[in-house]
Amino acid sequence: MAIHAEDMVFDKKEQLQKIESFCQPDEVIRAVFDLKGAATGFMGITDKRVIFYDKAYMRAQKAMVSIPYIRISMVGSEDDKGFLIRRGFFVTGRLTITGEGFGDRTFEFRGGDRAHQAHNIIMEYLL
Repeated sequence: MAIHAEDMVFDKKEQLQKIESFCQPDEVIRAVFDLKGAATGFMGITDKRVIFYDKAYMRAQKAMVSIPYIRISMVGSEDDKGFLIRRGFFVTGRLTITGEGFGDRTFEFRGGDRAHQAHNIIMEYLL
């Protein structure tokens, strides 16, 4: 069974359980975030990879997709105007991961704070 990080965060227990079932026994789960948008349901971040549930994978099928950190070349957040005076990164809640063999994948989180957390955790393994 996967290991939970001491500071692990998650939005929904059933999503955490799904990520747990796809992890290796020594893999450490750092976070599981609920996503919004047409194609993706949730994202798990471990010490080895990013895992996401893709409802549009291979057109008509649903799939759990893994991106090992070794394949990730860039993580970007959108700079967008927020409500009233708030402006800056992580306002929109969108995060794009670019990498070798899969191009760009954009994920829309349920809030800029969750996108910011995901960005920071992923960057810990890329730097």
